[in-house]
This record gives sequence, C-alpha cells and structure tokens, in this order.
Amino acid sequence: MTRFALTVEYDGRPFMGWQRQDHGPSVQAAVERAAHEITGETVAVHAAGRTDAGVHALGMRAHLDVARPITPFRLTEALNARLRPDPVAVLACEAVADNWHARFSCVARHYEYRIVTRRAPLTWETGLAWRVPQELDADAMADAARVLVGRHDFTTFRSAHCQADSPLRTLDRLEVVGDGERISVFVSARSFLHHQVRSMVGCLAMVGQGKWSKADLKAALEAADRTALGFNAPPDGLYFVRADYP
Repeated sequence: MTRFALTVEYDGRPFMGWQRQDHGPSVQAAVERAAHEITGETVAVHAAGRTDAGVHALGMRAHLDVARPITPFRLTEALNARLRPDPVAVLACEAVADNWHARFSCVARHYEYRIVTRRAPLTWETGLAWRVPQELDADAMADAARVLVGRHDFTTFRSAHCQADSPLRTLDRLEVVGDGERISVFVSARSFLHHQVRSMVGCLAMVGQGKWSKADLKAALEAADRTALGFNAPPDGLYFVRADYP
C-alpha cells in the first residue's frame, strides 16, 4: 500500500463543496471516482480543508492510499484523464510516509478572498470573485483587520453549524491589499472555524463601505456572539491557496 499526496486545483462552482455529499456533486467524490476507475479499489481521499459549495482551490493538499503498484506520474496522468470534464486538476503527486495526513499533519492553511468593486456585472469572473457595486476603502479595511489578528474567541465569525470543539483560533495573517477596483484579502492560520474567513471578509467590507468602524469590528469580535456579525461574504471569491507541512 502506498500513500500519495496530491496537490489539487478546482473551480468550486459546480460542486456542493469538497466533502462527499448525498445531495449533489463534490470534489472529493470526483477524485475518489477517478481513483476507483484507475485502481479498481475503494479509495478514500482526505483533504487539508473542507471547502464549502462554490469555494475554489489553487493548491488543496489531499492524500489517498493505493495498493496497486503505480508511479506518481502515472497516477497524476490517469487521474487528470478521468476527471475530465469536471473542473478539477491534479497539479502534483508524490509518495509520502504512511503516517503523513493531509489534514492532521497540516500546520498552516492559507486563503485568498477576491473582491471586484465595479457597477458593471462580472462576465467571465462570475462566481470567481465577489462583485461589490461601490468603492471600498481598502486602507480602512486593512487597518481594521489588525484587530482580528492573534488568538481570540471567534464565535461571532463562526457558522451556527460549525462542529469545532472550541471557538478559539489563532489568526496569523489578515491582510487587505487594494489595486484599483480589485481587493484581495489574504488569510492564514493553522485552522479555521466554519465560515470564519467569509464572515471576517463580509465585516471588513462593511468597514470599507463606511457602515462599520474599526471599533465596531472590535466590538463584534469581543461580543463572541453570532448575532453581532455584520455580514457573511458569498463563497464566490474564496480560494484555498495552499497548506503547509513540517
């Protein structure tokens, strides 16, 4: 039995998310189906993160165990051939130690959220960025973001359906970078609560619109109450960028 680590890119628009679902297509099911067609084995694919419906990945890490002798190159080629026409691609594959785990061995996860501020509708970027029809003050957003960095109780920014044991998380990076009509929010932590990134971005956008101040964002954090949340950004602009391992 060989454990293979994969780096997977996908467009999240056609999927219910990463995790296998009974009521719709998922990225996990697509990769598992392709692996079964190649090996004839019932293969479970584990990922570094469970992205929601409509969320994308530039470099999701995952692993699977295969009994059949096969090289990483052949496995990559075979997976990509069988994943078509789903918008999923295996960018890299390598054999790893049996105790390496895409989720539990991960020490940091990195996301990017993409915003486009314009009145005109998006065309080819529909579902790939969040269109906000008015200008946002990226500098105010960047300044306010600093209050969320560090270890906090992120209950306010946590989905009501989150299954994590604790709302405490350490946010290592929350950086807002503006470039004309485009704003990117870069977020890094060892782990996140369900909807945490989207909830933080939604509230930062309210700061950028002048509806909230930095003090309002701080008060929402300190409230540790989901009802204090200002807004939950849509999944369209969220990308899982990469996962780090020791």
